[in-house]
Amino acid sequence: MAVPKKKISKSRRDQRRAHDALTAKAFVECPNCGEAKRPHHVCPSCGHYGGREVAKISDEVRRFVRV
Repeated sequence: MAVPKKKISKSRRDQRRAHDALTAKAFVECPNCGEAKRPHHVCPSCGHYGGREVAKISDEVRRFVRV
């Protein structure tokens, strides 16, 4: 089994972990209904994308859609 020869300092350890932070997801306002949606995705509340309706969203589906 591989064993390190030297102790990794706190500074070096923390530098390695500097890129592990989670980033918040981006949201934009839907131009049709005003709800929050992901950029370049179909709006989950109204089904519009690119200025036209591309998906029919029923009332049953709207209850389970999470942004």
